[in-house]
Amino acid sequence: MLVASGRSLPHAIMMMIPEAFTGDENMDEDKKAFYRYHSCLMEPWDGPATISFTDGRYIGSVLDRNGLRPSRYWITKDDKVIMASETGALNIEPQNILKKGRLQPGKIFLVDTLEGRIVEDSGIKDSVIHRKPYKKWLQDNVIDINDLPNNEETQSLDENNLTKQQKVFGYTAEDLKIIIPPMAVDGKEALGSMGADTPLAILSKNPQLLFSYFKQLFAQVTNPPIDAIREEIIMSQEILLGAEQNLLDESPLHCRRLKISRPVIDNEEVLKIKTINKTNLKSKTIPILFSKKYKEKGLKKSLKKIFHEADKAITEGCTIIVLSDRNVDENNVPIPSLLACSGLHHHLIRRGTRTKLSIVVETGEAREMHHFAMLIGYGANAINPYLVFDILESETKNRNFNTDLEFKTVKKNFLKSTTAGLYKITSKMGISTIQSYCGAQIFEAVGINEKVINKYFTDTPSRLGGIGLKIIAKESLMRHDAAYENEEDNLLNE
Repeated sequence: MLVASGRSLPHAIMMMIPEAFTGDENMDEDKKAFYRYHSCLMEPWDGPATISFTDGRYIGSVLDRNGLRPSRYWITKDDKVIMASETGALNIEPQNILKKGRLQPGKIFLVDTLEGRIVEDSGIKDSVIHRKPYKKWLQDNVIDINDLPNNEETQSLDENNLTKQQKVFGYTAEDLKIIIPPMAVDGKEALGSMGADTPLAILSKNPQLLFSYFKQLFAQVTNPPIDAIREEIIMSQEILLGAEQNLLDESPLHCRRLKISRPVIDNEEVLKIKTINKTNLKSKTIPILFSKKYKEKGLKKSLKKIFHEADKAITEGCTIIVLSDRNVDENNVPIPSLLACSGLHHHLIRRGTRTKLSIVVETGEAREMHHFAMLIGYGANAINPYLVFDILESETKNRNFNTDLEFKTVKKNFLKSTTAGLYKITSKMGISTIQSYCGAQIFEAVGINEKVINKYFTDTPSRLGGIGLKIIAKESLMRHDAAYENEEDNLLNE
């Protein structure tokens, strides 16, 4: 399709299977600009794979950015090229072999059958990367979030409301004592024993977070995992927010995007996104709450309203939607952030408008790596776990972490731990960029009914039945009641 739209064969291949450019300091700046520009058009194929291609004249092959799939070639003296996963796929007399070699990660091996020669990788790419002024287009159009001015009206920490918020979003002593502190103090995930012996959420009598009803899948046999620590140079967590343009065209407008260096963002960064109002970069905040007075019926009603608001925002020219559960109070219950995010993601896909905007989730619910991975896997382009940062600020203020670290350092450590944690999760599937993991849905549901899966988590494997929207709403209401029931009792006594 890309070739039929006017691009050359090497151009199309470079778009789809780019080299790992973000961590490569030695790469030519023009080539890096080419890859960066095209990352605004589409996410990279992450492999692992060898892709072979031909247009009748040229025949070639390219290895994914990781180089995990072997691809070896022999060139014979009678002008034949044999390429396969292993050496010795065909019996060739040793004296007839002119050259042996193997494909390098991200490099193109190309044979021009008309001229009878092998074209060098650099020779193929030089003409493609200078086809348009990609570097200038990027300089003029991409906006880095760090270059935006800080917002003056920051959300201040309310210590009196903090405990209520924790109860509403189902925080446990384990979250506050075992999971969050190592991330904040050491910048690493907490280490646990091998194996997951946690009982299934569907069997629990206590209200469970919706995240707990899903299990992550991992690579088996065909997808070798990546070593996310030693192979970090090929990993990338860069995210671009904003509308995607026509894939078959190229213009400066195609890279009119907001660049963020990681998918988990702090409270200051989400405020910048919420207030951005530039050409082709305009955001709208939609609350993901339902009214307590409507009880279970309120959840379905509010989800419909969210989808309608998003459709309206697109017609108004918005390119970023912020789903926020910040304004929880005694009358408003938070919708599970995963349900709101995935539901909107699939609603927009069905409407054919998903590429017209990015989804940012501002939630107090997400606090561990599984939560972040699930939100990204179901369509979130960025996540702001604001309640975690409020907890970190309170704990450092009251010196509860047994450390002299300041809040700024603790926050930085937490964000650093989310990067390493997400890399660890994506690498299990052989995926090296967060951009490719976004919307990938590499999960299965355990204990959610077919109706909810079909509408809000479309195409997710779910081999068992289970809870519907009514129970999901009931679990949110139970957590909300636990937070606000004492307050209601006090009002009655007065």
